[in-house]
Amino acid sequence: MSDYLLEMHHITKAFPGVKALTDVSFKVARGEIHCLIGENGAGKSTLMKVLSGVYPHGTYMGDIVFDGAVQSFGKIGDSVRAGIAIIYQELALFPDLTVYENIFAGNEVRRGAVVDWNRTIVEAKRMLRKVKLNVHPDALVKDLGVGKQQLVEIAKALSKDVKLLILDEPTAALNENDSENLLALLRELKEQGITCIMISHKLKEVISIADKATVLRDGRTICTLDAAKGEIVESVIIKHMVGREIEDIYPKRANKTFGEPILEVRDWSAYDAQSGRHVAKNVNLQVRKGEIVGIAGLMGSGRTELALSLFGTPRSYRLRGEMRLNGAPVAFKHTSDAIGAGIAYVTEDRKGDGLFLIQDIKSNVTAANLRGISARGVINDNEEVKVANAYKDSLYVKAPSVEQIVGNLSGGNQQKVSLGKWLFVGPKLLILDEPTRGIDVGAKFEIYTIMNQLIAQGMSIIMISSELGEVLGMSDRVYVMAEGRIKGELQAVEADQEKIMQLATQ
Repeated sequence: MSDYLLEMHHITKAFPGVKALTDVSFKVARGEIHCLIGENGAGKSTLMKVLSGVYPHGTYMGDIVFDGAVQSFGKIGDSVRAGIAIIYQELALFPDLTVYENIFAGNEVRRGAVVDWNRTIVEAKRMLRKVKLNVHPDALVKDLGVGKQQLVEIAKALSKDVKLLILDEPTAALNENDSENLLALLRELKEQGITCIMISHKLKEVISIADKATVLRDGRTICTLDAAKGEIVESVIIKHMVGREIEDIYPKRANKTFGEPILEVRDWSAYDAQSGRHVAKNVNLQVRKGEIVGIAGLMGSGRTELALSLFGTPRSYRLRGEMRLNGAPVAFKHTSDAIGAGIAYVTEDRKGDGLFLIQDIKSNVTAANLRGISARGVINDNEEVKVANAYKDSLYVKAPSVEQIVGNLSGGNQQKVSLGKWLFVGPKLLILDEPTRGIDVGAKFEIYTIMNQLIAQGMSIIMISSELGEVLGMSDRVYVMAEGRIKGELQAVEADQEKIMQLATQ
């Protein structure tokens, strides 16, 4: 028996106008945790879709050897029957069904031609114990948090006698505790003989869990690093991922001079009638011209809700307090009022709220400011292309043209398109909510560089982030939130992770 559970030899996969994979070879030993890393668009997800049968045999060149046999998967069901399970970022669960129904969906426990629901529940409990999830199998999936839903997905995979478990950015939407629990579970599954492939942009997680890590860049295999040889360290990974050394991922600004306050909020509260609670309480904050103000806090602390309340309250919060823009009091009844006053908001959910995924780059870039490319109510197509190309170039969007469908772009490039959309409205204050969530280290560096360029042009930025390194690396001042309140304000020179966490957990 081969030491390798999986071998992919010379895989080449092309789409119209672009070659996604070129002669990629990839091996995974039995019983190891193997991380697949690379910038957005490097080909990681495409390679896993080739493996799982999403891209069937015959649509790519090369060979797949799994468990000692050459495979020609024609569909996902073929790879599942072979013992391969893949869990994507967007979980494939039925929210209105129970946990046990989800675990065995498509793989029902039967007695003859009839589903044996009693045995299904017993088996579901066994799977839940295996993934250490303490919920009742009768619970509806929609009532569970994202971390628990992720564990239900893994239980679903384990119910099919999986040999190879593939996880695509499994911790992207999880808080720190849920992420740690998931990584601990993967280590336990490894001890039980289950082989794992994990795609991740979080280098600390890769360093903590990977036995080996393969780096892809521009659709090619660059190298495989071995933890046993001390090769899986941040500087080495970044160098291979981006093709150059990045000594400091947070680029420094040469000149830090701040002007008068552009935004002042006093005794600001927001009440959400739907949940019946105050999502922001007696908030006081200030943002000066040419300043990056970070807002830190744990999930549920009210950071996003505060930002939405400032941006014309798209969720119809009941507001109380005072907001001043450039010294003058303002009151926004709608997001269009905020946009007209010079505020833009880049949402944390670029796929759900920020972009039209089925439309092209140019339509997305101009969506928030159609007047800017129109005359007498008619869109000027040539002007739209001109504007979109300008932002494509200035924001380093990697795409063949502005006609490219946004849903086909990598996460990092989608984020740049979302940023371009709001820059086109000409804001003076830009609110960035989780600006680098789910994107790789190279794209993060580019986003940070763009932020510094915008500040140099006189813009001001509020940055909400769950990554403390990002908050500390990019902010001039930091406000820390908990339970809808500002718990403290720190200057960049005095802020550190320990101080932020102390305030965030008060």
